[in-house]
Amino acid sequence: MSIRFTAKVRRGVVALTVAVGLAVGVAGCGGGGDDEKPHGSASATKGGDPNPSTQEGQSDEPLAELKGSDGLLLQITSAQRDSGGFVTVNGTLKNDGAKSLLIPSSLSGNETEIIRNGTSLGGATLVDPKGKKRYYVLRDTEGRPLTTTGLSSLKAGDGLPVFMQFPAPPANTAEVEFQLPTFASASIQISG
Repeated sequence: MSIRFTAKVRRGVVALTVAVGLAVGVAGCGGGGDDEKPHGSASATKGGDPNPSTQEGQSDEPLAELKGSDGLLLQITSAQRDSGGFVTVNGTLKNDGAKSLLIPSSLSGNETEIIRNGTSLGGATLVDPKGKKRYYVLRDTEGRPLTTTGLSSLKAGDGLPVFMQFPAPPANTAEVEFQLPTFASASIQISG
């Protein structure tokens, strides 16, 4: 056998191995077509009550109230650590002003991937002052933020239940700073 023939065979085997490896990797990561629907909802309630009076895990007394621009008020009612490694923050976005207002697009933050999905609370962050780390709103595999989306306007006096999901800080971190563009920041307690 000549050296040229051996080199060609070797290159062919390497190319075949790489192609098979890539095909297996794509098949493992793909997960199907565009017609797949998510199997669950982060804001879905447990139990059989189709019309719960408050969001799951919320108390009557808010953990924090943040004032924003134009009379917007965000009442954070819970920050629950879940076993899946994330923290879900629930609350109510209210219009305390005297007239209807458009929800500012600045609440979505400035990341292109999140802005593409419409007005949301994607600009929210949790800051762990002890660990000196900032946690951003999680996203699904298509770049959509795991938070309330499709926000448009609120009439005077109206409120809207909202949620945001973040990666969980270390288990020994119970207090974090919640920040949302155009709102004052607030310290909140994580339960669970």
